[in-house]
Amino acid sequence: MVCGIKRWCALVLVGLTCSLSAGGQPQPINLALIEGLSGPFANTGEAVFRNLLWAVEKVNLQGGVKTATGLRPLALKRYDSKGQSEEALSVFRAALDDGAQFVLQGNSSANASALLDAITKHNERDVARRVLFLNYAAVDPALTNEKCSFWHFRFDAHADMRVHALMQVLKSDRSVQSVYLIGQDYSFGQAVLRESKRQLGLQRPDVTVVGEELHPVGRIKDFLPYVAKIKASGAQAVITGNWGNDLTLLVKAAREVGYDGKFYTFYGNALGAPAALGDAGLGKVLAVAEWLPNVPGAASESLVQAFRDRFPKPSDDYLHLRMQMMVQALVQSIEKAGSTEAVAVALQLEKAQISLAGQTAYMRASDHQFQQALVVGQMARQGEAGVKFDVEGSGYGFKVIRRIPAEQAVLPTTCQMLRPS
Repeated sequence: MVCGIKRWCALVLVGLTCSLSAGGQPQPINLALIEGLSGPFANTGEAVFRNLLWAVEKVNLQGGVKTATGLRPLALKRYDSKGQSEEALSVFRAALDDGAQFVLQGNSSANASALLDAITKHNERDVARRVLFLNYAAVDPALTNEKCSFWHFRFDAHADMRVHALMQVLKSDRSVQSVYLIGQDYSFGQAVLRESKRQLGLQRPDVTVVGEELHPVGRIKDFLPYVAKIKASGAQAVITGNWGNDLTLLVKAAREVGYDGKFYTFYGNALGAPAALGDAGLGKVLAVAEWLPNVPGAASESLVQAFRDRFPKPSDDYLHLRMQMMVQALVQSIEKAGSTEAVAVALQLEKAQISLAGQTAYMRASDHQFQQALVVGQMARQGEAGVKFDVEGSGYGFKVIRRIPAEQAVLPTTCQMLRPS
């Protein structure tokens, strides 16, 4: 049936959508990527886009998504938030006008929180156009605790989970007796510092916190004054959740002043950080993630090679397993639901289980927090044992030194989820 009659399409509120365009072609399933694609974190946004584009391309090459009304392709549309919450809300409205059914965002927990509030209000107001929020990187723990929502699904480990994984390494690193905590001054950065202090008290009460600092997000051009304080403090390690240019500029400044301590990071494995440190980072920079390119196994290696075949430029090298899993989970859930109606898909998505590249993960229904193994990697030269792949053509990669199974990475939730009646 061709849905050329707008009135008929508007009446189909549950289970079915206008699955064919006026020309008889399958109507695409619209995914709205709301991300900072310009401004200080543009490189991070573009890196996310490449991951999601590749995931969407693979689905469409297989014919699309199976629904009750036939196969439908995925369409990924870009909306530039410029890294600002106000802009994110503005382009969210534009995405709705363009027919978005699923919102994808992750860089900035502040933006995620603003979008979540807007999506909740929209879904209450406009039942016929409800949307789901798929979050691949906004890791403020509140988003699946006190701010949890039926409409929101997080596919990244939240900040407390990542800190807990890093502490599995730091607690046995007796060379570290003092640490400096530095982060971006918003909900995520604050959460990292708060949980780091708590975990240090539990895991390494002998370690002294010799400094603690929060700085403006994306506004610091010169981190030398910050690193000078770190060096003067005598800290043997830095713990930071910084990401994007705020991390790259921090580690560049550390190299310039000759700081020789360790960096326990969330994101030190990409986007210029390894190249910025060079040999000074060997054995001293650690990063936690759900997966790293040098995770052992043929399936993981094949995934890395396929991504690099699609994006051969070294500067485009930024592959995250969770983003591939997220798109697969969405497709699986739409197909089980038989439609793109938000409630029907959400009820399937909260039961999703995905296996990819040798890793299996699942969505926890009680808070919509993805549960998956985590790994900690240490910076090393490409070619060393366990370091087949480097990062961004830098000659440096990350060797996996600790794997935390999903059942050990899991943390309790305080979520009291309200579900649609």
